[in-house]
Amino acid sequence: MADPGRAQQKTGYVLGGISPLGQRTGIPMLVDTTVEQLDTIIVSGGQRGLSLELRVTDFLELTAARVAHIRR
Repeated sequence: MADPGRAQQKTGYVLGGISPLGQRTGIPMLVDTTVEQLDTIIVSGGQRGLSLELRVTDFLELTAARVAHIRR
């Protein structure tokens, strides 16, 4: 997870409304390999209280996220 203040500054969105989808500028995204064990993933829909459930394959395609072992 990014530092909250830096995330707001980098994206221009308020906390709770920062979605991995539809960013104004491309931000590299890295997700842990455990995502590959899931069928779906729930992400922010771009406003506080709005969540979206996506197939992991769709999430990875839409965000161009890289998958790597980052979990401790």
